[in-house]
Amino acid sequence: MNVKLGRRTRERLVSFFSPLALLLLWELCARAGWIDTRFFPAPTVILAKLFELARSGDLWVNLSASLQRLFWGSLLGGIPALILGLLMGLYRPLRIVIDPLISATYPIPKSAILPLILLVFGLGEMSKIVMVALGMFYPVVINTIIGVRQIDKIYLDVGKNFRATQGQMFRTIALPGALPSIMAGIKLGIGMGLILIVIAEMVGAKTGIGFMIWDAWQVLSVETMYVGLIVISILGFCLTVILNEIEAWLLPWSQDR
Repeated sequence: MNVKLGRRTRERLVSFFSPLALLLLWELCARAGWIDTRFFPAPTVILAKLFELARSGDLWVNLSASLQRLFWGSLLGGIPALILGLLMGLYRPLRIVIDPLISATYPIPKSAILPLILLVFGLGEMSKIVMVALGMFYPVVINTIIGVRQIDKIYLDVGKNFRATQGQMFRTIALPGALPSIMAGIKLGIGMGLILIVIAEMVGAKTGIGFMIWDAWQVLSVETMYVGLIVISILGFCLTVILNEIEAWLLPWSQDR
């Protein structure tokens, strides 16, 4: 039976199997003794440790804590960034006032201001959520501004000529026109949020994937460290796939490029 796979199905299969090929190569190198398994244990050993942590419940406790912080931080940083980006893209005076502030603060390493955030918000949940929010804010606001400014001016002029309200300009012109850039910003922001939540959990948390990795380092449990790293990578991959599917649903015309 000759079955033809669609292009998107083939792309998904390639995306799924390419990490597996890398893991297989790693396993072969570990079994052949070509790498030091004290520092690079075989994937099967790491997988066994992952199942052990999953059975004990430790993995789910830490993963749940990280996901909650990532969710609330993404909302706290993403929604204001989206609104501000749309406003700055539409209104030049506002862009002139705020753009220098964004340009000046964006290059500051977010991990470098973690001590300040801990001083202000303490060692509780809020400091971790704020770290994620910072990671989410800048990619979304910058990409939203770029997306709005790339909209053909004729669409904005049509809206003004038909006396569209500010809300209508947002909903029918600025937001749909900037969606491709907004989705790119959200993907970048989620990735940055994952990086920052791990850093924050290493310093000031008793739960979370970052805490699990740091605690494993302190007791030299290399397999547990790799479990944490792999969980983060799987989480990032799954979130990217979900966002890609959302983008394909919102922007079906962009998938043919």
